[in-house]
Amino acid sequence: MAATAPNAPTAPKYELKLGKATRDAFGEALREEGKRNDRLVVIDGDVSNSTRTEWFGQDHPERFFNVGIAESNMAGVAAGMAASGKVPVVASFATFLLCNAYDQLRMSVAFPALNVKMVGSHAGISIGEDGPSQMAIEDVALACALPGVVVLVPSDEHSTRAAVRAMVAHDGPVYLRVGRPKAPLAYSDEADARFEIGKARQLRDGSDLTIIANGLLVGAALQAHDTLAERGISARVLDMATAKPLDEDAVAAAARETGGILVAEEHLSHGGLGSIVAMAAARLAPCNMRFVNLGDRFAESGTGEELMKKYGLTATEVVRAAEDLARGR
Repeated sequence: MAATAPNAPTAPKYELKLGKATRDAFGEALREEGKRNDRLVVIDGDVSNSTRTEWFGQDHPERFFNVGIAESNMAGVAAGMAASGKVPVVASFATFLLCNAYDQLRMSVAFPALNVKMVGSHAGISIGEDGPSQMAIEDVALACALPGVVVLVPSDEHSTRAAVRAMVAHDGPVYLRVGRPKAPLAYSDEADARFEIGKARQLRDGSDLTIIANGLLVGAALQAHDTLAERGISARVLDMATAKPLDEDAVAAAARETGGILVAEEHLSHGGLGSIVAMAAARLAPCNMRFVNLGDRFAESGTGEELMKKYGLTATEVVRAAEDLARGR
């Protein structure tokens, strides 16, 4: 779905269609990148059937390494390979990779600025029945806290494939967040996604407020846009797939041109996209803001759909927060 230019005719109504899970799109794109780049190697922590790195391993077994359930060692192995001229992709559940191996990622990858690609799968509460021990709800904050690390949170299968290509092409450490459930389509294909690190994509124009979202909440933002339009509220929608480096120009323009910003994400309130956008807006163009996120709490076990509804990570909640923002200006 192409971005709507300012002053363009009203965009067609968003039709909710579920595409593939972003972890599946990651696995497919990684396998294809392996055919083009013989320096690409993949290291997994014994969850390759879940992260989908097994697909790379099937095609390129000589460049695939399973180090077992040893995430800290996995980070060190990736750092060594990067220092030797390889382009390592290290993958596990996001909570295992970022929480278990954080010190090694900090000192072995981020500090020497090595060309390691870190991929956290099964992020957020939408993984469902696996429960809070498996749910990465702080991974974006942790990754953004690592100096020099690019942090990517694509919204659907098409933007994920484009993000994988951008990640591999980028010279330096990158964290890519992907999820387990099927994701609502925000784009028609990879070319439409036109992924560029550090740049937001405007999917809808609006004059009353701006909804900035990433991951699964982009689909919710597009649904909310249509409901808000029916209620006389014009909402701009930005897909902020790069949490770091943030597209500060897009944030400043949204604040100045629409007067208010709502940030929606599947993450804790502290340290995620909302915090990052608020910091930029406070410095560049202060405005009224609202936030849709998990808050300051753990979730529980249940279906992904049930949990997203219970914890307010839905289009309905985005609409409610947007209406509150519009009334509060």
